[in-house]
Amino acid sequence: MARTTMSELPDPLSPEDKKLVTLARATRARTRAAEGAAVRDTDGRTYAAATVDLPSLKVSALGVCVAMAVASGSQGLEAAVVLTDADVLFPDDLTVVRDFAGPGVVVHRGDVKGSIAETVHA
Repeated sequence: MARTTMSELPDPLSPEDKKLVTLARATRARTRAAEGAAVRDTDGRTYAAATVDLPSLKVSALGVCVAMAVASGSQGLEAAVVLTDADVLFPDDLTVVRDFAGPGVVVHRGDVKGSIAETVHA
């Protein structure tokens, strides 16, 4: 798994990835959840979700996005964005992305305001 900080990235986010940031940010703000996430599948469809934190069910925002894509019949992912206060992406989230879409999916991690701090190829 390759990690890249934003200062090392040669290009800014693509317009499609900026849309994911907007979706993740809006979803997190609307729900007041710990995290917001958004993914784009291989057909160009997007899914946005927030962390689920109930006594009987706990799922990360990225986990919910992947579940939504799977439930919608998606065949894979192109990119993902997670907006969080955490300093790293959780390994379980990257495992979920790889389990569904295989290796190499671009996952951007940013703060809750939408500033991207890191890009990982899951």
